[in-house]
Amino acid sequence: MTTSPPPDVDVVLPCLNEAGALPWVLARVPAGWRALVVDNGSTDGSADLARSLGATVVSEPRRGFGAACHAGLSAATADVVCFCDCDASLDPSLLASFVREIRAGTADLVLGRRRPQARGAWPVHARAGNLALARMLRRRTGLRLRDLGPLRAARREGLLALDLTDRRSGYPLQMVVRAADAGWRIAEHDVPYLPRTGASKVTGTWRGTWHAVRDMRRVLAEAPARGRVSEEGPR
Repeated sequence: MTTSPPPDVDVVLPCLNEAGALPWVLARVPAGWRALVVDNGSTDGSADLARSLGATVVSEPRRGFGAACHAGLSAATADVVCFCDCDASLDPSLLASFVREIRAGTADLVLGRRRPQARGAWPVHARAGNLALARMLRRRTGLRLRDLGPLRAARREGLLALDLTDRRSGYPLQMVVRAADAGWRIAEHDVPYLPRTGASKVTGTWRGTWHAVRDMRRVLAEAPARGRVSEEGPR
């Protein structure tokens, strides 16, 4: 019996009704990497389509962006784990440079700063909410980030050690906050942000944006947890 070689990198792709975007997204996952499509209750055949395109499908019936992301992280086995939205707004091939930076040891967490490439790619209300959160993050941690985007990379063991608990919209922010509290080196690089395929589940409306901001404000209210991870970061 032949055994498949372990993946070089695992890419977590949270998915809720993204059948229209999956072919584009999965075609851009670098060769040798494993796409972990986390089906979060899709009704459009996304899971079956992802399997037919060669992805590994993880089922997470509990709704929530954080629930899907963490299910993917828990299923990952590669040393380096990446995250990318599954709506074709971000190109997973751009993660290759993020991974090189992680492996070179110059950063512990690499984030993509979204730069809209077309009118309407990033609605005004979503951008305003993101900017407000970036300012609150700076006050809380001292980090001078300009975005809290979903395109990111880090080592799996370090991410698991952060003991992330949010299972809603606050998950990406909690990752950054707890990494900063643990002394991680966090880098940010510009990435093109394209008009997404289909309707946004989080920031497509003012109401959705408000709920996301509320979740993230709760994360920012957390007291720093000493001893959760080494002060030296995930070396």
